Amino acid sequence: MIGKLKGLIDSYGEDYVILDVQGVGYQVHCSARTLQALPPPGEAAMLSIETYVREDQIKLFGFRSDMEREWFRLLQTVQGVGAKVALAVLSTLPPSDLANAIALRDKAAVARTPGVGPKVAERIVTELKDKTPAFGTVDPAVVHLSGALDENRAPRPVTDAISALVNLGYGQPQAAAAIAAASRNAGEKAETAQLIRLGLKELSK
Repeated sequence: MIGKLKGLIDSYGEDYVILDVQGVGYQVHCSARTLQALPPPGEAAMLSIETYVREDQIKLFGFRSDMEREWFRLLQTVQGVGAKVALAVLSTLPPSDLANAIALRDKAAVARTPGVGPKVAERIVTELKDKTPAFGTVDPAVVHLSGALDENRAPRPVTDAISALVNLGYGQPQAAAAIAAASRNAGEKAETAQLIRLGLKELSK
């Protein structure tokens, strides 16, 4: 199995690069984000590789980092997500943003991927929510609150405060993060108006 390739960029295709490794040209399929980050032909590059062996073909997928490759594997553990969809998701969201979207149950962010509908986005954030916390940069309090909102367990003042911020034009994840911080500062007995005021202060930082 090939795990890594280092060589010179020979040429680019629509969704792949030809990497010349000591005279052998390897066709490596990559996300659009990875392809854009690679240097022009003739320059050196190194890619982490995922090798797919089928009865009729061997296919190589390339990534800028082992982390991106790990996400490629993780995404494909979700029902209905194959290599093509996994690459499309990674073309739309870098690994850190994907981890945050899953932590915050932000289905809309995942559904921005071409070819990924609401049902598949729902499965991605649901099935991967316990596998990805270590990859994210989101405050654990926000993750906890997002889970509570998703399962209708959040206190009424909190849900009302988030709704108020959303009505003011803030995105749901942004509003949830602000109210989570406000709730932590104000305590469990905070009223809706106080949470809104503190939440707006968080958003203005």
